[in-house]
Amino acid sequence: MTIRLSRRRFLSTAAATGASLVAMPYLSRAADRPIVSHGVQSGDIGMDSGMIWSRADRAAQMMVEVSTTESFKNVRALPPIAALPESDFAAKLLLDNLPAGQDIFYRVNFRDLSHTDIVGEPVIGRFRTAPADMRDVSFVWGGDVAGQGFGINAEDGGMRTFATMRKHSPDFLIHSGDTIYADGVITAETKLRDGKVWNNTTTVPEKAKVAETLDEFRAAHKYNLLDEHVRAFNAAVPVFGQWDDHEVTNNWSLSKQLSDSYKVRDISLLAARGARAFHEMYPIRANPTEPGRVYRTLNYGPQLDVFMLDERSYRGPNGPNLQDSYGPDAYFIGPEQMAWLKRALLASKATWKVIASDMPIGIIVENDAVNHTGSEAIAQGDGPARGRELEIADILRFIKTAGIVNTVWLTADVHYTAAHYYSPEKAQFQDFEPFWEFVSGPFHAGTFGPGAMDNTFGPEVKFVKAPGPGQQNLPPSAGMQFFGHVKIDGQTGQMTVTLRDRDDTALWATVLDPKIT
Repeated sequence: MTIRLSRRRFLSTAAATGASLVAMPYLSRAADRPIVSHGVQSGDIGMDSGMIWSRADRAAQMMVEVSTTESFKNVRALPPIAALPESDFAAKLLLDNLPAGQDIFYRVNFRDLSHTDIVGEPVIGRFRTAPADMRDVSFVWGGDVAGQGFGINAEDGGMRTFATMRKHSPDFLIHSGDTIYADGVITAETKLRDGKVWNNTTTVPEKAKVAETLDEFRAAHKYNLLDEHVRAFNAAVPVFGQWDDHEVTNNWSLSKQLSDSYKVRDISLLAARGARAFHEMYPIRANPTEPGRVYRTLNYGPQLDVFMLDERSYRGPNGPNLQDSYGPDAYFIGPEQMAWLKRALLASKATWKVIASDMPIGIIVENDAVNHTGSEAIAQGDGPARGRELEIADILRFIKTAGIVNTVWLTADVHYTAAHYYSPEKAQFQDFEPFWEFVSGPFHAGTFGPGAMDNTFGPEVKFVKAPGPGQQNLPPSAGMQFFGHVKIDGQTGQMTVTLRDRDDTALWATVLDPKIT
């Protein structure tokens, strides 16, 4: 259910009626009250709107109050919406017609369905709507959470990367996927390569096996929300959510052969359950023309448009990826999403066009890393554009031909951080303008890499930080947890990209000047 909060009601009605007229219901003893079980979130913020999310511990009504001041002086109460078992007691609400460039504060609690005088304690969140003017914009990106058996370890400080990112007070996070590891178990201990032990001080029964039921997929998302740093981050910073493979299972496509860990043998059924849990647990706007769509445009003022891709839902089967001509077996984002991306890029008036890709362009990611066979991502080896690279070639050619400037690609997936500069002079396919791709992550998972590069589009590795040979799957306690930070200067339009680790060390940075057309 979507509730729209009009600007007129938001700005004037509260002032006219007065916050004191909002009646406070009787509060029962604490054990009777429905609670906010996993914090609050906001996401998909625009100049005049944003989504908010929360979850109760039982069937209840979600109560929301909104204000433009932290004191909630001119508060406005919204009509309640139901949080029912069908959505695992999660509820989302769209706040619409808000003032641009404004700090918005919201307060969420839950009310018992049968006894409306029983109300739980509130939790407060905030976000800032996108600006209408040329002010500074700051955001972070990355991915990969709770992978390789590395869960919440209080001895290591929990999921510390989220606390580090929050210190920068970014306008939003682009979560580049692998938001969970539905195929990864979280047990009390994970043995490390050096013989030491990683202690998961927080565990839940559902994470003792791979996720197969809808409730098990939901539990994987809820597990991450048990971390105090994640909840504090979500309450303060909007999340633009994207998915990749581990929201369902490792390297999944319709050709996926499931391991013996799975009793459910239908990959399409697992994908449907994983997709439903993902949309239930993230504040993503629903698309009425295609319920469950992940790809979308997020307009963040005159300086920035973000194009969120979905490189999982429409792909062909993982295989050799060597097709010479384009067809279903070579699909990666698919024809409809390609057409949408071209239209959206062409229509964009923003200075910078950030293409949020859940997988890298030039890094070879094998479908079977043990036997070194097949292709999981775009690249498959040196040479002309083939297979899924045909889509990338088409997109890059279109960007050049249409005169679209200031495109930057951001990605994660490979569990290390890097900066790649793509140049036609060094490429096999050369019909494109030079561009940057920046890689970051993991937020909280094992660290790997670096991966081999494919010369099809001429990537030059300007920077990389990864464990290297013999040091794969390092735990978060090794410190090699990464995120990217982007700042756009409101006066000059310059974009500064900084690659950081969880201790907030600035590992590498570059300043990009916008091209003026």
